[in-house]
Amino acid sequence: MSHIPVLIPLVYLVGALLIPLCGGYKKGGIAQFIGVLFSFLGVALSSIGLLEVVKSGAIKYVLAGWTSSVGIELVLDPLSAFMAWVVTAVSFVVLLYSKEVLKVELPERRGPFISVCLLLIMGLLGISLTGDLFNLYVFLEITSLAMYIILSIGGDKRAPVSVFRYLILGTLGASFYLLGVGFILLETGTLNMTNVAESLASSGLNQPAVILGVLMMIIGVAVKMAVFPLHGWLPDVYSHASSIGTSLIAPIGTKVSAYVVIRLLFFVVNPETGGFPIPIYTVIGFLGAIGIVWGSLMAVSQTDLKRMLAYSSVGQVGYIALGIGLATPLGIIGALLHTLNHACMKACLFLVSSNIYSQYGHTDIRRFDPSMRKKMRWTSAAFAVSALSMIGLPPTAGFFSKWYLVRTSVEESQWIFLVAIVLSSLLNAVYFFRILERMYLRNGLQEEETKASGVMAQGIKPSMMIGTLILGAGIFVIAYGNVWIVENLLRPITY
Repeated sequence: MSHIPVLIPLVYLVGALLIPLCGGYKKGGIAQFIGVLFSFLGVALSSIGLLEVVKSGAIKYVLAGWTSSVGIELVLDPLSAFMAWVVTAVSFVVLLYSKEVLKVELPERRGPFISVCLLLIMGLLGISLTGDLFNLYVFLEITSLAMYIILSIGGDKRAPVSVFRYLILGTLGASFYLLGVGFILLETGTLNMTNVAESLASSGLNQPAVILGVLMMIIGVAVKMAVFPLHGWLPDVYSHASSIGTSLIAPIGTKVSAYVVIRLLFFVVNPETGGFPIPIYTVIGFLGAIGIVWGSLMAVSQTDLKRMLAYSSVGQVGYIALGIGLATPLGIIGALLHTLNHACMKACLFLVSSNIYSQYGHTDIRRFDPSMRKKMRWTSAAFAVSALSMIGLPPTAGFFSKWYLVRTSVEESQWIFLVAIVLSSLLNAVYFFRILERMYLRNGLQEEETKASGVMAQGIKPSMMIGTLILGAGIFVIAYGNVWIVENLLRPITY
């Protein structure tokens, strides 16, 4: 059990290296099998680790036996265990779904693509589990390189250009983070997060090097998180990438970056240690509120489903930023619960988008009609459930995370935050109900009109349907298990 922190990311690294060794680069079926198998092992290990942390407390693992002050430490505590489970669970469902889609989108690149996906997941887990500020940067770079590859291949012709813009911004963000780490090292003499937190607790947060270092690290990570106004790379990248690439990265990529912000601002920099000289929490909260409204407004004006979901992601990241900005236990609980909810909801919505594209050859909302509901009954039902959850209607999962944020906003008298949440929920209803209205309320096309619209003859493959239904059902599982999740997983993080 003491090796769990290192075994979780190691499983994905072994799987990524095993694919070319077993000839998976030429035989996509072998690569697919290895990817799903090792992803399942990752879910199993992260689940075991999560339950062990809930039962017995944090587990620390120092590589090569070095002391934590000079070596690399991996920590499985309630926060990192929660994040690791979200990453492994969502990625497993997406890789399970990808079997048939990759045959069409990347018939000759399935092996390399899955191998890079495993490297991406390994990097995200490394970010979640590391207890070292510089090691976090190393995993951040591994994740970024894998992400650039995944998002640039298999999509339309505009994908490489969009990813190149993201590469430039991502490099600037990573550079900011690394420079910030340098300032923290200069002031504290250590890179271990626990030791840095102890040093800052004793020396205070008023040193110029500490202030500048923390600000640079937060700005660098905020680019990856796509917090308004640093979100400009996200809509084009998500819209033009392959369906599998978007389905994998959109639910968990920005959420791991949000995890880093929470880790830095509440575990490395303790807001109760004399107070931070700059109102960074308030700034993050207000930027989140603006992002909530801005992302929702832009989503309303979109006519393509994938691009609408991309702008919706900007708004949903805003909810997490707003919870961080509230800087209270209930606010952080709301942010973390929304991290889980959004990972499940957005993965389901992007898989639905992939199903629609595989059948109709487009995701143009203006061409949606009831034939979609008749031909893809379960896909349409999964979309409806996810849409209602994104709006925040009970008894779906999205309601409960928004409830925590609303409650905390009222308790803290942050009325602007409350207005942003309510207004965004109304805008969410506008752009999701217009699709549900086309699917369920309009008269269907005649048979010859349906054929002329480009509907393909084959149905949704079982592997594609299973992944979509798992995530759709997960929304209700999270909703009805939210009390257990909050009491056993999230409350120990914040109290």
